[in-house]
Amino acid sequence: MLIDTALEAHYAERDENVRLTSTVKGQFELARMQHLLGQYLPDPPAVVGDIGGGPGTHARWLRDRGYSVELLDPIPHHVAQARAAGIDACVGDARKLPWEDEYFDAVLMAGPLYHLTCLEDRLTALQEATRVTRPGGFVAVVALNRTANLIGALLANELQQRQPVVQEILDTGFSPANDRMAETTYHTVSQLRQEMSGHGLRSITVHGLTGPGGWLTVALDAHFHHQQPPATLTDPDPLQTALTCSRIADRFPELLPASSQFFAVGQRA
Repeated sequence: MLIDTALEAHYAERDENVRLTSTVKGQFELARMQHLLGQYLPDPPAVVGDIGGGPGTHARWLRDRGYSVELLDPIPHHVAQARAAGIDACVGDARKLPWEDEYFDAVLMAGPLYHLTCLEDRLTALQEATRVTRPGGFVAVVALNRTANLIGALLANELQQRQPVVQEILDTGFSPANDRMAETTYHTVSQLRQEMSGHGLRSITVHGLTGPGGWLTVALDAHFHHQQPPATLTDPDPLQTALTCSRIADRFPELLPASSQFFAVGQRA
């Protein structure tokens, strides 16, 4: 079995393409991902592997910029969506990649590192991603901050009812009872750095994918997702406010823990 049934059910009920385009938080995450990827990707037409690429949201953006993209995901529905969008996609497991050594110029893993709840599985996936990356190429991964549920529940004013789940995630980095995201590991910065080390990757850098600006988008979606927010929250554009905030924070490493998601990059030796 490639994927836990609970995780497959989780994504069967959600459309990642819609999430990343229809909510302020999703649009913000997408813009930040593209901004950070742009700092590390070689020039097109390089070959990029999108491992755990879902329905192909990032792969389509890469393809439209002139990259050659190959996507792998464990959920057949995601792969069908990616193929329908014209992406070269296959069903597969991040722990056993189908490509030969040094196949890609760069690799993105935007899902496997937080959906693999066993440390050994995460390390295997990182080793595999490094194996299929050419020397000098970059491996980029996304991880979720262990404190994100605490702050998110606070901003949504849901902490009272979600406190047991939030506390378990803070204590262990995992919660089987978390109905918001099935089968998920939450990292600290030091844990993420440690897991990225020792696979033939050098110059490991961790960025705040969402940074402190992302919390504005969380609050807006939590309280105004089904209605129009007041004018004081829409002028100026809150998306641009959030992006400006997080780009400023990029220059201050001490603000890294304020990000709900991390973007870690290592270069293949």
